[in-house]
Amino acid sequence: MNAPFIRRVAAEAIGTGLLVAVVVGSGIQATELSHDAGVQLLANSLATVFGLGLLILLLGPVSGAHFNPVVTLAVWLTGRRDPEGLALRDGAAYVSAQVVGAIGGAVLADAMFAEPLVKFSTHDRSAGHLLLGEVVATTVLILLIFGLNRIGRAALAPAAVAAYIGAAYWFTSSTSFANPAVTIGRAFTDTFAGISPASVAPFIAAQLSGAVLGLGAVSLVYGRPSPVPEEVVVPHGESEPVVS
Repeated sequence: MNAPFIRRVAAEAIGTGLLVAVVVGSGIQATELSHDAGVQLLANSLATVFGLGLLILLLGPVSGAHFNPVVTLAVWLTGRRDPEGLALRDGAAYVSAQVVGAIGGAVLADAMFAEPLVKFSTHDRSAGHLLLGEVVATTVLILLIFGLNRIGRAALAPAAVAAYIGAAYWFTSSTSFANPAVTIGRAFTDTFAGISPASVAPFIAAQLSGAVLGLGAVSLVYGRPSPVPEEVVVPHGESEPVVS
């Protein structure tokens, strides 16, 4: 990235924070406007698709618009032998900024809707089938992002990643969190988008497993990965709660 380090870190914090604000805020709005669970999820997913696509388009040229620790980790792993790849120090700063931004985004959304600023969620998501959904959601996300890079179509990432997240809201049992930072942030709100703190660690473990499987899928489909510079990755990630 050509942008100064502090600007890149700020972009990751702001982008992740706004992403979580979109997810949590639209979830709150949806529950206030409708009592139908399907309508609530539809409204929440549409808001996330549009918000995510715009955030990637806006901040991608600054930081790569990772907004997601598993993406940052994958970028570092694939480019660690490349002098132009993401440095470990930068990656660690990105992840820290993403987590702080995600928590701030949840608090901001709660504030906008006069909810308690911090109230840990009571929405348990510890069931095994939900964890499998997270593995699948994250695997495909990584395959998509790095696959686009490998075929020279990274410019399509804003639309492609947003479209995938919108689809994953509906085809995965977990509604595709696929993002450790966003998962942590959503534990701070006891609203439609929340996840109980006890469910956070299993979700993150599933997401990390999905990232490994996703990189393996990229290698299987496209051959041995070449180093992936930080600036060619422009992703994600987020989605919404289980409605059951």
